Amino acid sequence: MARVPGVDHSEEQSEADVTLAAHGISISSRVEHVSDGVVTVRPSAGEYVEQSVVRPGDSVEVFWRTGATRRALPAEVIEVETGTVVRWRLRVTGPAEESQRRTAVRGRVGLEVTAGIGGLDLTGETLDLSENGMRARFEGFGMLPEAGATLTLAFELEDGAISTKAEVVRAQARGARWMMSLRFVGIQEKDQDRVRRRVFQVLREERARSVE
Repeated sequence: MARVPGVDHSEEQSEADVTLAAHGISISSRVEHVSDGVVTVRPSAGEYVEQSVVRPGDSVEVFWRTGATRRALPAEVIEVETGTVVRWRLRVTGPAEESQRRTAVRGRVGLEVTAGIGGLDLTGETLDLSENGMRARFEGFGMLPEAGATLTLAFELEDGAISTKAEVVRAQARGARWMMSLRFVGIQEKDQDRVRRRVFQVLREERARSVE
């Protein structure tokens, strides 16, 4: 049976989110090619691309929007191509289904951020941001926190400050700097709405620049 682009899989040259369950992160990607049950994606350029985030055998889900709904496709990583151009080849492992899960939209938002952990205040900047968490680069000091560690975050949006607890999903030292993926814990709904508005603003600005 012929597969229907947009329904059975995301369309080629469209945007999709690849969710890595083992790492608790989602990465924006462009779908390059779909053929014979294999989806080839290019993860968006950024710090994740340089890391061994996925490896053959990892289970992932591919999320995309079609009309007013979101769809999800289970897959398994079968090849990771690194170098100048990074590609992941994913083998479809099941049928696509409508997703009831709300997927947070992530955007490349650069903000100053302070993280409080173990009596220390680390200063840094966000690399991307969503209503559920952030990826940020900090000036390291002391011991690199492990996955599962909790900390407090403070950062400023145009309409005021946000302070929330967060959990470390992933941390990696790069020289004197620490790269950390953080999941918000107990963030107020009104603050999630503010973050979401800021992310959508950035995405609209990026889209406007791309058509100029």
